[in-house]
Amino acid sequence: MNTERAGERAHRGRLTVAIAAAAAIVVSSPFIGEIRNAIRAASPAQFRTIVSAAVITAIVVALIAAVARIRDRRVWRFGILAVSMAIAALYARAVATGNADVDIVEHVHFVEYGLIAFLFYRAWRPLDDGSAVAWPLLAGVFVGIVDESVQWFVPGRVGEVHDIFLNAAASVCGLLFAASADPPARFGLPSRRDATRRLAYALGVLLVALALFFQTVHLGHQVYDPEIGMFWSRYSAADLIAASRDRAERWRVSPPVVLHRLSREDQYLSEGLWHVQARNLAWTAGDPFSAWRENRILETFFEPVLDTPSYATPSRPRWPAEQRADTAARVAGDPGLYMSRAAPYPIYTWAPLLFWSAIAVTIAAVLTAC
Repeated sequence: MNTERAGERAHRGRLTVAIAAAAAIVVSSPFIGEIRNAIRAASPAQFRTIVSAAVITAIVVALIAAVARIRDRRVWRFGILAVSMAIAALYARAVATGNADVDIVEHVHFVEYGLIAFLFYRAWRPLDDGSAVAWPLLAGVFVGIVDESVQWFVPGRVGEVHDIFLNAAASVCGLLFAASADPPARFGLPSRRDATRRLAYALGVLLVALALFFQTVHLGHQVYDPEIGMFWSRYSAADLIAASRDRAERWRVSPPVVLHRLSREDQYLSEGLWHVQARNLAWTAGDPFSAWRENRILETFFEPVLDTPSYATPSRPRWPAEQRADTAARVAGDPGLYMSRAAPYPIYTWAPLLFWSAIAVTIAAVLTAC
């Protein structure tokens, strides 16, 4: 009995540590940019070296510790370790942007989620079967969903389902790493039905959380105007017009000139800024046709964004009359259909009823199988 109580206390203690580490990652996510800039400001010349050295050191120390613990079942344990390293390499390639500063921060993110997976694995390791891996994986993916939800909610950050999958890949890598160093007795699911049912219910909750995120961020509308073209938005055309009127009134009194990290992002403003950026990039690239169509999208659906200074556009981004007239003359008579690619992440026009029906069927299948 004392041994069971000691084991339960150890589980709770390790689980508390894992949850605290996960909470630290989520809470710090709105401030990652400021943290990165503070480190760069303190050591501008050594920023990349310092961060890269920290990441490499963490990986090397963990690798040495894992190898030192592999004393039996060597072939498949080293195989699992090699797979985890391969996933890490694929992750680095998947997130590569060409900007060394951004890529280094993504590598730190990978180490963070690998560590989270390891900490959750330590908490559930005494289960000594496949559930010792399943529970940490579910927990790691759930933390990723919460993290990306916070990033989507607050200004200045972008959360999308693509990043949730990258976080999940980092969690898988961390779990494989941990399992190679300290594997359970077997990797099969628990034989007790109540244990598998708990896993099934947890998977159902995870799928609902992922679906809610996907609907909030990625389900929207294809907006079409015969004189402008089409673009994708989380809002319908009617909703955009209504939001335009609302922001024109509100921003007249209180323009969004200050970026408040701990506040709700105005997604209407953010979408308008997507088109401002797309218009400006097209103009700089010598593409007046695309610049003109993006500007017409702004004039039609995001006019308050053009006429109001914001934290992203201190100078009002409306074109001067001369530039607008000149561009209109240059693209006159061009009948080409324009499809805006301003949205930085995919927006799908799936029917919500069909989407949730598919989720419900999937969850029912999981529960039935267990």
